[in-house]
Amino acid sequence: MRFAAIGDSFTEGVGDERPDGTPRGWADLTAQGWAAELGEPIEYANLAIRGRLAWPVVDEQLERALALKPTHLSFNGGGNDMLRPGTKIERIVDAFVKVVLRCRQEGVRPILLAGADPSDGLPLSRVIRRRGDELTAAATARLRADDDIVWAINWTDERLRDPSFWAPDRLHMNFRGHHRVAARVIDSLGMHPDASWWDLPDSAEAHLGTREYYRAHVAPWVKRRVTGRSSGDGREPKHPDWVVVGD
Repeated sequence: MRFAAIGDSFTEGVGDERPDGTPRGWADLTAQGWAAELGEPIEYANLAIRGRLAWPVVDEQLERALALKPTHLSFNGGGNDMLRPGTKIERIVDAFVKVVLRCRQEGVRPILLAGADPSDGLPLSRVIRRRGDELTAAATARLRADDDIVWAINWTDERLRDPSFWAPDRLHMNFRGHHRVAARVIDSLGMHPDASWWDLPDSAEAHLGTREYYRAHVAPWVKRRVTGRSSGDGREPKHPDWVVVGD
């Protein structure tokens, strides 16, 4: 089994950092759970880069991932697009369609994810939720007829909207959120995730007050938008080639 993941910070694992500061996240956990379910090692690659919009993910990561000859390829995109003015939902959906088309051409099974809904904790929450609702509905409608797609829809999971599943920046999930998403992916693949992953105990991590939150997280994000920079500038994928999981 060879599982390749492409995407943005959601797939890179931002918010679920190891003690050394490197991101883990749902894709790493999915590979771990997949190997455990099979009772044998699998190969895993993760080409995701934080800050990427949907089409840069496709343009920069898709062919590179397919060149590795995976059996399964996961894709999520659009989370960063939804934070930008003038977002075109159909344009994001076109990226999902392109991924599925190329997977079909290469004989790879696609795993498509809708990200979790962070809108309760963010500025412009109603706009973000509306766009997320539209994207989830449009993507599933366009691709509904393809029975080979594995869907892991997290956007409509109301439990994931609880603040205890989110990192202090309120935009990325913490270890609880990433474990819950991994459980859903493994379940969507027809396997049995560790039951505890659906709702791990809360770490009781302190949440920032409004002023501290805006200073620590919103202001730096606005500065990057104004200066044309991205949190992913200069970053390389954490697993650009196969690593063995479960060995």
